This record gives sequence, C-alpha cells and structure tokens, in this order.
Amino acid sequence: MNRKLVVFVPREALDPVRDALFAAGAGRIGDYERCSWYTAGTGTFRGGESTSPSIGERGREQRVAELRLETVFPEESQDEVLAALRDAHPYEEPAFDIYPLL
Repeated sequence: MNRKLVVFVPREALDPVRDALFAAGAGRIGDYERCSWYTAGTGTFRGGESTSPSIGERGREQRVAELRLETVFPEESQDEVLAALRDAHPYEEPAFDIYPLL
C-alpha cells in the first residue's frame, strides 16, 4: 500500500529534498517516476531555548515563505524515505505528515 508524504520546505530546499526522497523510493505512480506536487504558503515557528534554528533565532516567531511538497511512497520504504527527508531538509525539525492511501 502507498502512503502520502506532505512536507514543508523553504523554496531553495525544494530540489535537494525532492531528489533525496526520489532516491529513497518516493514519487512512483505506475510507470511514472519523480511524481510530486507543491504549492506556496507561509510557515510560522518559534524555537525554544534549546533549539538551533537554521532560519531566524530562538525565542522569536519566524514567518518563512515555504512550499508544501507532496509525494507518495510504498509503505515498506517509510524508514528510508524519512531518513532521506531528515538528511536533506535544512530545518532542525522538519514538519511533515504521512497519510495512508486506500
């Protein structure tokens, strides 16, 4: 069964994150590869005292232009896909959701 990954990335990280996810087995639909969808939005966050944010500074709310990136992956590849996401994503704690596809 496939799952859908939704992750929020700064624009400059889109291609490196997509490339890493695709290399880990994400983005395949039938005979098509590197399938994804993205749209623009604004992410907000405020890092606590123990954080080391890659954008902004801890203790101050940040507003960042981000892209919502969606792709699919096989359930059995989840560990590899999430490891690739964390390695390629510039944020200390990337925000993402995983949905089962029926």
